[in-house]
Amino acid sequence: MIKVSAPGKLMLFGEHSVVYQRPCIVTAVNYRMSTILEKRNDDKVVLNAPEVNLLNYTASLASLDKLHPKEAQFAIRALFNFFEKYKIRSGINIQTKSDFNSKVGLGSSSAVTVNIIKGLSELLGIKMNQEELFELSYKTVLDIQGVGSGFDVAAAIYGKTLFFNLKERIFRLIETEKLPIIIGYTGIKADTTTLVKMVKEKLDKESGKINRIFDEITEIVNLAKIEIENSDWEKVGELMNLNQELLRKIDVSSKELESLISASLSAGAYGAKLSGAGGGDCMIAIAPSDNYHNIKDAIQRVGGQIIEADIQAQGVKVEA
Repeated sequence: MIKVSAPGKLMLFGEHSVVYQRPCIVTAVNYRMSTILEKRNDDKVVLNAPEVNLLNYTASLASLDKLHPKEAQFAIRALFNFFEKYKIRSGINIQTKSDFNSKVGLGSSSAVTVNIIKGLSELLGIKMNQEELFELSYKTVLDIQGVGSGFDVAAAIYGKTLFFNLKERIFRLIETEKLPIIIGYTGIKADTTTLVKMVKEKLDKESGKINRIFDEITEIVNLAKIEIENSDWEKVGELMNLNQELLRKIDVSSKELESLISASLSAGAYGAKLSGAGGGDCMIAIAPSDNYHNIKDAIQRVGGQIIEADIQAQGVKVEA
């Protein structure tokens, strides 16, 4: 038996442009997905994932490449891809436990994918480095979703705060002691696939305009990396505001997100922006620690929920 866990993620800079192989900055949060894997003596896979109401879901090894329920797809595909790559088979019991609600959009699918592949490598004695773990986990996400930037997979593997550039295969940890971030949740589950598709349609129709916006976002990401390393939070806040303005131009914000962003800025945040695909889910604000209370109150007064989370969490790890 082996137990592994991986963190969720929070996007800081580079939403949507990252889908087109531009860089982004992402940080890991301490809400973790834990997975226990145990060998079986038959050809069955039994999956228990109570956080998505999946109990004793059973599949044969021969059926792993067939259609499975949405709640089981990432886990089953991770198994299939691992077995295909390493030419190995084993019946497996899988038990997952999540610290966070999958509705909040902190990357639970990528975390469980990374956990299963990492856990299988430990359980079955297959050596994998972080790059190999990324490639197989990322392939699994693409197999299920069709599209994906890979930053959430990288955050689950590497943890901390990461400068991520898929095109150049750069996974660089950003050195900083702290990130004074407040997280506000709109209460609305974002439809990431629909939003990504909408931006793709805009890009197809107005490629020059959208690519110029992506170029500006890329410049902001590169500057933000420097300012985070310098711990210049006021400048980081200014860059957040600029990034948010560009996200507005591609229509991925929402009235709920704007309400939380406006409230946090009015209460004294250095900067604020949506985090993730947009349309709902979370926003983030950066602020001096002595003003956290006022900003949190302001977010809550306009209907937001504060997500209390430690960030720069450790990446995937073996716990037992």
